[in-house]
Amino acid sequence: MQNNSLPESELILNRDGSVYHLHLQAEHIADTVIMVGDPGRVQQVSKYFDSIHHRIQNREFVTHTGTYEGTRITALSTGIGTDNIDIVLNELDAAINIDPIKRVPISARRKLTIVRIGTSGALQEDIPVGSQVVSEFGLGLDGLIYYYKYEFDAIEKELTDRINNHLKWNSNLSRPYITKGSERLIELLGKGMVKGITATASGFYGPQGRRLSLEPSDPEINNRLRSFAFQNHRVVNFEMETSALYGLGNLLKYDCCTCCLVIANRIRKEYKDDYSKDVDTLIQTVLERLVRG
Repeated sequence: MQNNSLPESELILNRDGSVYHLHLQAEHIADTVIMVGDPGRVQQVSKYFDSIHHRIQNREFVTHTGTYEGTRITALSTGIGTDNIDIVLNELDAAINIDPIKRVPISARRKLTIVRIGTSGALQEDIPVGSQVVSEFGLGLDGLIYYYKYEFDAIEKELTDRINNHLKWNSNLSRPYITKGSERLIELLGKGMVKGITATASGFYGPQGRRLSLEPSDPEINNRLRSFAFQNHRVVNFEMETSALYGLGNLLKYDCCTCCLVIANRIRKEYKDDYSKDVDTLIQTVLERLVRG
């Protein structure tokens, strides 16, 4: 083993050389990846493929890689939360950009295009249930990016400072941050979609202002998020993955974008129970625009 190789405790590989959680090797991963949270939604994507070459599953991580109109695409489930995005982004990159035998970075790096297709709750009254949202920025309420050496660019820094001043954030919580998506993908995929900032929470209940048996520490979080405005930027929806996807994607120099279906409006207190066909429509839209332009 070379002196500069990654120790076994840091890059954990399975006996077949696949990365620890995803069980993927480089040949299993296409350059274009569709990410979904729900493992069951992988098949909802891959049913549109012309053919499927790889089917791999471990825990909540399900992978189908095949072709769509001749273009090789991977559909991959991440499970819920930015902690899972941390696993998935790091292991995808390890699988394609680290030699599993020598355990050193490969000189000719592969670059991924990653599109997350998910569901979300609208934070603006004028965004009806059933709308499609493309995330120009992720607003991280989770703190994940602070575990990495991330340098915010000018717009990320300005929006981070302005939204922190607006929110009057609880000092016991991680400082919110802004990460930006791929301008190329937002332009390619976002025609006819609502554009804006997507708030990424570290949980589904208290962190998103929901109260069941437990009282959230900040029951007004949604009102303060929806009242933020700077130039043409506003917070349009709530979900649980985008800020980490954008932050880690930027560090890895990947093109990343999130497209979400609105299944609830948190201001109107509305929820759509049967949204499977709407997710199908969003999946087809993303696939067609990725391949056909």
